[in-house]
This record gives sequence, structure tokens and C-alpha cells, in this order.
Amino acid sequence: MSDKEKFADIGRVLDLLCPMHAVLDATGHIVHAGATTHKLHPSGDVTGRRFLEIFEMKRPRSAVSMRELMAMAGGKLHLQLRPNPRTDLKGILVPLGDRPVFGPAGGAIVNLSFGISVLDAVNDFSLTNADFAATDLAIEMLYLVEAKSAAMEASRKLNLRLQGAKVAAEEQAFTDTLTGLRNRRAMDHILNRMIDTRRDFALMNLDLDYFKNVNDSLGHAAGDHVLQTVAHVMVSETRSEDVIIRTGGDEFVLIFLSMTTSDKVSAVAERLIERLEEPIMFGDKECRISASIGVTLGSTYEAPDFDQLLDDADVALYAAKRRGRGQHVLYDPSLRASAQSEVVYMPERRRG
Repeated sequence: MSDKEKFADIGRVLDLLCPMHAVLDATGHIVHAGATTHKLHPSGDVTGRRFLEIFEMKRPRSAVSMRELMAMAGGKLHLQLRPNPRTDLKGILVPLGDRPVFGPAGGAIVNLSFGISVLDAVNDFSLTNADFAATDLAIEMLYLVEAKSAAMEASRKLNLRLQGAKVAAEEQAFTDTLTGLRNRRAMDHILNRMIDTRRDFALMNLDLDYFKNVNDSLGHAAGDHVLQTVAHVMVSETRSEDVIIRTGGDEFVLIFLSMTTSDKVSAVAERLIERLEEPIMFGDKECRISASIGVTLGSTYEAPDFDQLLDDADVALYAAKRRGRGQHVLYDPSLRASAQSEVVYMPERRRG
């Protein structure tokens, strides 16, 4: 068998055992390489190219010639691909000697591996398990990484579903099922948070007038329809950042963020009462209601207290009812003195 035939047979053995090897001649040119080594070059073929033109020596020291490269035989080599993506590699060089069996005289065999760069290399060079030696632990590591990635993705999706379910449950717990507005539980949470963060706001306590007449004369279905219509009106007459709460029955609390003047709150109250006094049709029946409103401004308190705010707004609300309903009153401490005393209130709505 000729030397060329022997080299061809040994080359096939190396291709199987070390798919990331390169056989160098005495000048440092690659005369044979494994299939995976070829994939590292943009051309897909490293045969005939100088090894050091493709791979840059990083440690233990740089090398620019075959002689310098041979001086590092037997030790761990740290290399980097010169073409992008400049992948880091590890390797070991074995000289072939003057009468080689495995390749040209004065040449060498370099066996390469990706080390910790294997994950990036698999993506960068589109590698599969066929590009690695059958005994290479990189295969097991890739399987483990894939399994871990799949498990983490499954865990991420599960966490997202659980988080979504939690948000939905919390949203449901804070929502009035009939009107879609916030409920009393949400009000406690929102007011406490606003007081803790010392945000300015106005609080409006709204009670429907004559709602009982609707329930008594037309039934609860009509009453539910009126409440849903009222909710729609309040949403349309307030800003997206404002909070509307149904505290129970025909009672509502509205919280207006950053609203600190009575004039602005008065304008909203007037619009609400005017809209709520418009007839609401239930089938062919006409439902008529109005609203009484008590207002308190958080900015008027040195240290706002949750219960105190609600109680003061409630006092102003019943002052509005005593005035004949369909009114809005701003809380003033004098309102507590006597129901007959002179009250300080917002100007009455002008009626057409």
C-alpha cells in the first residue's frame, strides 16, 4: 500500500474519531481536515490554507509560523477563529516527526474542540450531533441544555399562566359583577395606597335619588338596567385615570386623581347630575332618577385619614339630600354642627 493510500485510510479514521482535526504539512498548510473543521471556514473548505491564517493563537503565546506552533506541541492551545464570529476554541498539537505514519513529514495533527463555546458554535455553524465525535461529551451537554431549555420554557409558560390567573382573580375580586366598576374592596386598597403615597385627590360620594321607586314599580331587572346605565354615564363623564366604585346598592364613590380645586369637582358633579336626570328607558318604560353628591378634597387635610374622608363626604352627601336632592355639597366642618345651620356648599346647578 502506498503512503498516499495509507494517509487516506488514516484520514478516514481521524474523520470518524476526531471530526474537528486538521493535518498540517511542514509549512503549516492544511492537507486534510475533519468535516466539522471545514464548517468553521466561510468557504466550507480549509484544505490548502495556512492553519495560522484561519486560527489565531491566543495562549500560551501567539504564533505566526509553523516553527513557533510546533514549539507548543503537547500543551493545551487556546485559539480563536479569525473569520467571524471569531469563535474561541481549544486544541492540542501532536508532531508527526520525520517518518510519519499519519501524515506528511515534519507536519502535525491538531485536534480542536469548542469548550464552553459549544452552545454558540452549534447556532453559528448549524452543527448537529453528527458533527461531533460519538464519544464527545458535548453531545450529552447539548441534550442537557436542550432539556433544561425546554423545562425552563415550560416553567415560564406555566408561570405566565399562573400570573395571568392571579391577575384575573384579583381583578375579579376588585370588580362589581353587575356594573363592571370597582367594588368596596378595591376602594379600601386604592384609598390607602393614595394616602400612603400622599397623592392629591378629590373624593365624591354619590347616592342615586328615587332609585327605590324604580325597583318598587318596575322590579329589580329594571333597577339592574338603571345601575348599568349609571355606570356607563359615570365612566363617560370622568377621565381614564379616575376611579369609580360601587360601594353597594345605589351608592358610589368616585376618586379624582390630582384634582385639588372645588371648581373642577363642581363641574364634574354638575355634569353627572344633569346626565343622570335624563330618562332611562327600560323596554317601553321610562325610569327617572337623580343624584345627590357629597365632596371632600384630600388637599384640605393635613394628614388624610381613610375613614375620616369617607365620613366627611357622607356628611356632605346628606346635606345635599336635605337641600332637596339633585344637589352637590362640598364638605365643611360646620356641616356637622347642626343640620339646620348654614352650610358652605358648591353653587347650585342652573336649571333650564
